[in-house]
Amino acid sequence: MAIGSEVTRLKNNFLEYVEIERGRSVKTVENYDRYLTRFFAAQGIKTPKDITESSVREFRLGLNRAPTREGTMKKRTQNYYLIALRAFLKFLRKRGVVALQPEHIELAKLPDREIDMISETELTRLLSAPKGDSLSALRDRAIMETLFSTGLRVSELTSLNSDTDLSRDEITVRGKGDKLRVVFFSPAAKEAIKKYKEKRGDMGEALFVQYGVAGKSKEASRLTPRSVERIIKKHAIAAGITKKVTPHVVRHSFATDLLQNGADIRSVQVLLGHASINTTQIYTHVTDKHLRNIHKQFHGKQRKRAD
Repeated sequence: MAIGSEVTRLKNNFLEYVEIERGRSVKTVENYDRYLTRFFAAQGIKTPKDITESSVREFRLGLNRAPTREGTMKKRTQNYYLIALRAFLKFLRKRGVVALQPEHIELAKLPDREIDMISETELTRLLSAPKGDSLSALRDRAIMETLFSTGLRVSELTSLNSDTDLSRDEITVRGKGDKLRVVFFSPAAKEAIKKYKEKRGDMGEALFVQYGVAGKSKEASRLTPRSVERIIKKHAIAAGITKKVTPHVVRHSFATDLLQNGADIRSVQVLLGHASINTTQIYTHVTDKHLRNIHKQFHGKQRKRAD
């Protein structure tokens, strides 16, 4: 079913607003475009007044019943469509366009997220898995020490350049939504990067680059996130870790290490670059464990003495 020109014009204005004024990434803009276009087409939306609670409910039923390779669409994925629609309706309200109030759209309730974790012992084995002093081994050691020291996303790691100045133990990175944040390098990470850079001997722009079987650089081409995932997986297998280990698992280790050593969750939120504290709260299992230990150590001492 064709989409009306009025709603198409407003959608394009919204996408420009999201990219320019809200500073969202091109990928986010593309996703919003896809989510809204699917909703408009499915429900025959031609004007903002066509967006009703009834049309939204019917669309949600369609998403919930839509077949996928995994069976049906996950609730989290369904929510992405609703988040885009709510953002669009908020934009319309700001522009004085009469439409459904965004508060009328409720997201589906999700189960608590489970995160993939490795133990401290497994992390130690992983970080020491790259053996020898070949260029690829030095690079891999530097990659893993950097991930654990900074909590960088893999896309942020692969965007680092070889002229990165570590003299102050910190750098500013541009993360999701084009937002800047400061990350910090441990002595182990700095030393690993130093040894790697000393042996490289090329003028490539990227900090972490591809190496062939013979250890030679492939024209100093920048590693991709997928390449880093393969590197981490290879060393996890070598370290005898049977769980799935990814760069994001190392990022989880960074966050839980901070919390276990007394960092507050809001500081961890900033260090991870999370826009919302709700995202960081997937790590509350760490602080919950700490609270259990506190309770066991200090609760009921007077009663035990009285007995």
